[in-house]
Amino acid sequence: MQTVIFGRPGCPYCVRAKDLAEKLSNEHDDFQYHYVDIRAEGITKEDLQQKAGKPVETVPQIFVDQQHIAAIPILLHG
Repeated sequence: MQTVIFGRPGCPYCVRAKDLAEKLSNEHDDFQYHYVDIRAEGITKEDLQQKAGKPVETVPQIFVDQQHIAAIPILLHG
């Protein structure tokens, strides 16, 4: 399973998503993730919308095996 997390500096939900992904990668051999800092990479909101195929308003934006799942609020809040 390949997960990509698009986030930005200063975003607490991005940190939580990244921390959760790190934990999962340590616990499961088949889980891999890549964190993309949208500011450092010059990725715009429009770029994310095009990749997701729908409007996006916030980060993190999460893709699992190239499928957009947005964020999982219950996991990030819990």
